[in-house]
Amino acid sequence: MYKKLVVVALLPAFIPLFHLLQHRKVVTFAEKYIEPSFVFFSQEERWVDSVFRKMSLDEKIGQLFMVAAYSNKDEKHYREIEKFIKEHHIGGLIFFQGNPYKQAQLTNRYQAKSEVPLLIAIDAEWGLAMRLDSTLAYPYQITLGALRAENDSLIEVMGEQIGKQCKRLGIHVNFAPVVDINNNPANPVIGFRSFGENKEKVARKGIAYMKGLQKSGVMAVAKHFPGHGDTDQDSHYALPQLKHSTERLDSLELYPFRKLIEAGVQGIMVAHLNIPAYETRPNYATTLSENVVKNLLTQKMGFSGLIFTDALNMKGVSDYFPAGELEVLALQAGNDVLLFPTNIPLAVKAIKKALKKKKIKKEVFERSVKKILRAKYRAGLHRYEPIALQNLTQELNPEKEFEKLTEKIYQKSITLACNQDSLVPFVHLDLHNFASVAINANPKNEQAWQEMLSNYTEFEHIGLQTTKENWQNISEKLQKLDSTKTLIVGIFGMSRLATKKYGIDSLTIRAVEQIQRRHKHVLVCVFGNPYSLRFLKARNALVAYEENEFTLKYVPQMIFGAFGIEGQIPVSVGNIKEGEGQKTLEIARLQYGFSPESVGMSSDTLRKMDTLIQSAILNRVFPGCQVLVARKGKVVWHKAYGYHAYESTQKVTLQSIYDLASISKVAGTTQALMFLFDIGKLDLSLKAADYLPELAKSNKKNMIIHDILLHQAGLKPYELFYKRTLGKMREPSEKYFSYTKNDTFCVQVAPNLFARKDIEEIVWQWVIQSDLLKKKGKRYPYEYSDLGFFIMKRIVDKLLNEPMDKFLRRNFYLPLGANTLCYKPLEHFPKERIVPTENDKYFRRELLWGTVHDPTAALIGGVAGHAGLFGTANDLAKLLQMNLQKGYYGGIRYLVPETIELFTSQTDSLNRRGLGWDKPPKGAIFTYISQFSTPKSYGHAGYTGTVAWVDPEKELIIIFLSNRVHPNDNNRMIRQHTRRKVQDIVYQALLE
Repeated sequence: MYKKLVVVALLPAFIPLFHLLQHRKVVTFAEKYIEPSFVFFSQEERWVDSVFRKMSLDEKIGQLFMVAAYSNKDEKHYREIEKFIKEHHIGGLIFFQGNPYKQAQLTNRYQAKSEVPLLIAIDAEWGLAMRLDSTLAYPYQITLGALRAENDSLIEVMGEQIGKQCKRLGIHVNFAPVVDINNNPANPVIGFRSFGENKEKVARKGIAYMKGLQKSGVMAVAKHFPGHGDTDQDSHYALPQLKHSTERLDSLELYPFRKLIEAGVQGIMVAHLNIPAYETRPNYATTLSENVVKNLLTQKMGFSGLIFTDALNMKGVSDYFPAGELEVLALQAGNDVLLFPTNIPLAVKAIKKALKKKKIKKEVFERSVKKILRAKYRAGLHRYEPIALQNLTQELNPEKEFEKLTEKIYQKSITLACNQDSLVPFVHLDLHNFASVAINANPKNEQAWQEMLSNYTEFEHIGLQTTKENWQNISEKLQKLDSTKTLIVGIFGMSRLATKKYGIDSLTIRAVEQIQRRHKHVLVCVFGNPYSLRFLKARNALVAYEENEFTLKYVPQMIFGAFGIEGQIPVSVGNIKEGEGQKTLEIARLQYGFSPESVGMSSDTLRKMDTLIQSAILNRVFPGCQVLVARKGKVVWHKAYGYHAYESTQKVTLQSIYDLASISKVAGTTQALMFLFDIGKLDLSLKAADYLPELAKSNKKNMIIHDILLHQAGLKPYELFYKRTLGKMREPSEKYFSYTKNDTFCVQVAPNLFARKDIEEIVWQWVIQSDLLKKKGKRYPYEYSDLGFFIMKRIVDKLLNEPMDKFLRRNFYLPLGANTLCYKPLEHFPKERIVPTENDKYFRRELLWGTVHDPTAALIGGVAGHAGLFGTANDLAKLLQMNLQKGYYGGIRYLVPETIELFTSQTDSLNRRGLGWDKPPKGAIFTYISQFSTPKSYGHAGYTGTVAWVDPEKELIIIFLSNRVHPNDNNRMIRQHTRRKVQDIVYQALLE
């Protein structure tokens, strides 16, 4: 008595400390040394004490039960739950499948029936979506296990987000995280739910998840104590046995639980396992073992939080003990909360009897009841308010913060498990001929996978369904693939668990074996459990852990180095050891699949483009188009509109190839000129005649290359040279053309029209002989001219000692992965993929479809300095991004920064243009250049209805490709200036 009075006298000095700690050990101290009437050191204890004192024995017993509830069942079930609340005074509910709005309604309904507010729990290991529809699904724990230590903070943020969503739905307890160490590939129930096999990492990541949950005011419950990872049976259906020694269990399985207890975890769930080292009685689960729960968890490990049994309806315990006896054994062992009891009336009756016979000690029973009440207080249930239903769905789905986090987690977790052939990232795309094989992908995911791969280079794609096709069909499909191709194999539709080899069936194994036998370079991408690699035996493998929109987006981009790879494999698989995973660096390729907001742009503003373009198509400005917007290296708007032609049923796609017209000047000839300048073969201050002696006796003998590129060398805008090749009836003259190809007439001008083999030399002589403009004072005026690029191409061909088109394709376009950038596209692609331009009634007398629109470029065979280049917006963007990145792209340096800076800058104060490149006019509105473009911006337009623009200050690329000259170039509606308006919208979408 005197000892207790002394403690009470000193109590005021300890009260602030007790308030700070709010820990079970403080409560235990008070109960042990202070008379109950004096335990008033916190509001929490006052509330707990007052509620406890008012309870009958039945009400106290009821607090121990947490009953399974569903929000997708019928009224009969709902009334049954109400009956449990009313008649048996249950303490809590664990919600399973259903709908969040319905669950909120039911929670309010049930709480209104309960004298003491209910503690609401859920299994939400990867978010509410684990149990409820219309909610967010976060990454599995095995995915989190692949994060490197420096990224573990993402797990805490995830826990906090899940906690906030639980809190909003009136949930107070989340049965997460799983801190079982998964070191058994045959584990049928844990597997993907574990962080992995490394105890330190499991503990560290578990603590991060726990901290996030509890920061949000939701109790974290670590499970499944003392460790369910090294089992080959599912305790839902049987009683798994662990035969390890206490030394092994203490050093490995218990390690994460010990660390979480030290870190302040508020709840622990005890598993149904048989561990002879702890419990010698046969068929006794750890849940029912006093040696495990009381002696080990509570006393030895010092856990004073809430202890939950695993579900008592599971076969691991229910097969061996009847209802009533089972619950008594669980309480005797030291558990506080009886989860999912099978027969509450029997259990209540048995518990009463056990209390009366003192098989359950009164103080132990009362301690558990009070622990539950304290948990309710800390959950805020002492001032319970119903769940607000208004805006519930929106607030449970904070899409922006969810996507920002999950994007980062998936990006950081994807793992390059093995890279024996040093394939990833692919740098030299021109050395590979790519194909992809999608195995067991659903149609939507297969399309997403293939489209993302095709963003980077040209691919042949096939899909296999091993569940629907026989081996002969599969083998025949694979045999049709050229054996020299580099194959990217995606394994989809996998199982998350060890059952059925994680979804890897025998035909999948045979398909991968055949692929690796026939092809030298193969990369296998697994969208599922990493243990599946045991069956695939890949030399090069990427593991994505899950199949969803995020992994489908990131894996192809990591293959090609748009993103670096950081993940570490969380389990050992064959020769691949836990923690391995090759890190790769970004190699500055365009990134895809991101919102405008991710780069500081407004989606709402960019959507105005849809209305603008649809109106233009309706008004027959052009039949269709492609638009691409990239900022800060991310493509944030990439869309195709309309049709190839007004009467056509063929829609424009992102793979449709357009005639780029005068964009050829900068995407073709100027790129070659910059290269030659880079290597010191071209001097801009020299005369063109210094490189082309045939100009020395012409009126062009004094033309400086610098002035030619600025369009101020005195050259006329153009010459319609094709007219010189027509006869009196305006038909192609026999002197220059033949309708059949032969040794003399071998330059293809149109599908069935061939010019004489020396036609380019003839046209070159016409260029040399062309008249000049009149000077204004001492200098020629600025006059945009195609003829200057005839001269430039001639210089390029001579200095390169090879045709410009071949050089550009080999040294720029194919290494960039810009395969559609080419001259004479019918030599590379089917006609149906190319968008037609004009119905030429003057020269070729046919619809121009795959042959260059410009008549002079066509006359000399389709390769000219001023026109002839074809391509897609996406491939043109790669070239422009390389220029924006000062000559570097995809791990390769194409040009030095100083060269690009020089060519894209204004070098003459009286001329706005760069060298080859166009630039914005000062203080004037131009037909195809936005008034908002900055002084450092540059680009070019094309007569067929194209424009490509780069703004280094805004880190911006804008590409618009159309065929406005279809069906003819007398289209007055082009004066609507759609190209400029598209650029205006893009600039207006910038948020800063």
